[in-house]
Amino acid sequence: MVVQHQNRGLVKQGTNHAVVAELPLPSLRDDYILVKTVAVALNPTDWQDLDEDFEPGAKPLLMGCDYAGIVEAVGKNVTKGLQQGDRVMGLVHGTNEACPEDGSFAEHIVAKGDICMRIPSHLSFTDAATLPAGLATVALGLYKHLGLPFPPETVTSGSWLLVYGGSSATGSLAIQFAKLYLWVEGCYTTCSPRNFDFVRRRGADAVFDYHDPGCAEKIRQCTSDDLTQVFDTIATLETAKISAESMSSRKGGAYCNLMGVDAPREDVKSIFFLGYNAIGEAFYYERKEWPVVPEDYVLAKTFGILAEELLEQGKIQPHPAAVRSGGLGAILSGLEDMKRGKVSGQKLVSIIGNNH
Repeated sequence: MVVQHQNRGLVKQGTNHAVVAELPLPSLRDDYILVKTVAVALNPTDWQDLDEDFEPGAKPLLMGCDYAGIVEAVGKNVTKGLQQGDRVMGLVHGTNEACPEDGSFAEHIVAKGDICMRIPSHLSFTDAATLPAGLATVALGLYKHLGLPFPPETVTSGSWLLVYGGSSATGSLAIQFAKLYLWVEGCYTTCSPRNFDFVRRRGADAVFDYHDPGCAEKIRQCTSDDLTQVFDTIATLETAKISAESMSSRKGGAYCNLMGVDAPREDVKSIFFLGYNAIGEAFYYERKEWPVVPEDYVLAKTFGILAEELLEQGKIQPHPAAVRSGGLGAILSGLEDMKRGKVSGQKLVSIIGNNH
């Protein structure tokens, strides 16, 4: 029996307008878990979704994607073996027009049970909150869309990877997974000079300053004009340009990004995907319906098991968390800082509960 709690959450009520409001406890669906939220992390998609047009008269949309918390109840179709009281982290689809209550910025939330991950005993809720969205994105980007061999399969030579934006939360995870299984001859990345040491500690073989006008040329020289795979975690017209210019002039390649930006080269395949596919639910994005992709959901479940093991063993490190006080009420100022480019090399985290 689920105990009825009071619930508060940050909901979008208009274009670029959100408030902390009283909410009902979300209903527990069969393949979901009910979670008491302890910490949440902020992602670029949160402020981007807030800026999207809001239909007059539409239901308020619960915001947020990353969560870490404590299991309160488990749906009957969840197969992961979770129990009440388990410490878990995971990804949900915030600001979701298809299901307005599916967000993480609330005191109690529902989340897909089989793609959540148990938090290792040595990891805090605030550190754990930085991980889920990045892990889901790495799983789909590297192992589906770029076709890397899934761990523990390895390739020891003959391949290069450029992770554009290595000091981002997703970028730092992508570097770690690429190097952990040594499938690449070299994992290169771009970031600001102030974050060079950080990305090197995460495993980058070489780091390039994206402000440098010669950035692309230097990458092409260092990869012997043989780079064919780019994972762009920033995804703007400028990052697409630098990425494309970094790639092999003889072979072209695949440019994988998170924002639907095309590489300005006909011999480079541009791949756009959304991490929400990992949840295994249909959704709307920019007024277009995205259907369920069953293989993405299966990959997310399999990758989640691997990630749990690697985190427990200390082989994968979370992104540095910048923890802010103020709970739900402080999230909007954090999103504004992200929008203005004031956050670098860290992931903003807000504490929602008191079990940290």
